[in-house]
Amino acid sequence: MKLMDAAELVKQPPDVTENPYRKSGKEVSIGKQITSPEEESACQFFFDINEKHGRKRSSTGRDSKFSSHPKQPRKPPQPPGPCWFCLASPEVEKHLVVNIGTHCYLALAKGGLSDDHVLILPIGHYQSVVELSAEVVEEVEKYKATLRRFFKSRGKRCVLFERNYKSHHLQLQVIPVPLSRCATDDIKDAFITQAQEQQIELLEIPEHSDIKQIAQPGAAYFYVELDTGEKLFHRIKKNFPLQFGREVLASEAILNIPDKSDWRQCQISKEEEETLARRFRKDFEPFDFTLDD
Repeated sequence: MKLMDAAELVKQPPDVTENPYRKSGKEVSIGKQITSPEEESACQFFFDINEKHGRKRSSTGRDSKFSSHPKQPRKPPQPPGPCWFCLASPEVEKHLVVNIGTHCYLALAKGGLSDDHVLILPIGHYQSVVELSAEVVEEVEKYKATLRRFFKSRGKRCVLFERNYKSHHLQLQVIPVPLSRCATDDIKDAFITQAQEQQIELLEIPEHSDIKQIAQPGAAYFYVELDTGEKLFHRIKKNFPLQFGREVLASEAILNIPDKSDWRQCQISKEEEETLARRFRKDFEPFDFTLDD
C-alpha cells in the first residue's frame, strides 16, 4: 500500500452501486437530520432512545408509566377444541368437582374403582405432567401430599398413575387401597408381574427423579407412583392397553374387583354421583389447603 498512488487507494472497484440506505441531499438540512417514519417507529418499538425521556416504552409506542392497562396474569393454556376436563369448558361435569385450587382441581372419577377414587387435573389445558409449568407442578405435588394424609387418616394408602396415551388432558388417577388389603410391595409386584405378562417393560426409576428428566413433551408413557414415593415407568412405543392401570388395581392381588377394570361398566346415576361428591367434599374439608389461601 505504501507504493500505491493515493488515487488508486480511493478508487472504487468496478460494478459498484449506490448505497440504497444513504439519504439524499434533500433529506438532510444543515445541522439537522430529518427522521424517516421507519426510523421513528423503530425507535419507539420497545424503548424511547431520546435522552430527554429515557423511559421504557410499550410495544404500542405509549409510555408504560401512563398505560391504562395493567399487566394481566398469564392465562392457562386453552384447548384447540372441546375438552371434557378443562374446568372452564362446558363439557366438564361440574357436579363431580370436589375441590378447586389455583392451578388444579380435584374431581371424582367417573365410573371409579371406589367411591373415593379421584383425579388431580390442571385447570388449564395440559396434556401430561411433562408439559406442566412450574407453578402447576407445585400445586399437583401439594394435592398429592394432602391426599396421602387424607387417605392415611382413613386407613388407606393411595396409588397414583398417569397414562399419557390417547388422552388430550392430563388425568392423574388417585386410587385408595385399604391398608388391610395388601402392602405397598404387593402393589408394586402386581404391576411388574402383569406388565411382564403383557410384554410391557415397566422400569423402576429413582424415587426423587422427575418424569421430565425421562420423558420429552409429546412422548407417550405410563407411570405409577406408590405411597412410598417409588415410581414405575413405561415408555409407550406403539400400542398400550388403555385400562392397564385399572386392571392391575382391580385384580385379585390388590382390590379384588376384576369386574370394575373398565370404567364404562361402573357408571352410576348422576344423583348417586352428586351424593358421593358431597360426601367427599365434607370428609376432605379438614385437609383442604385451599381454605388457607
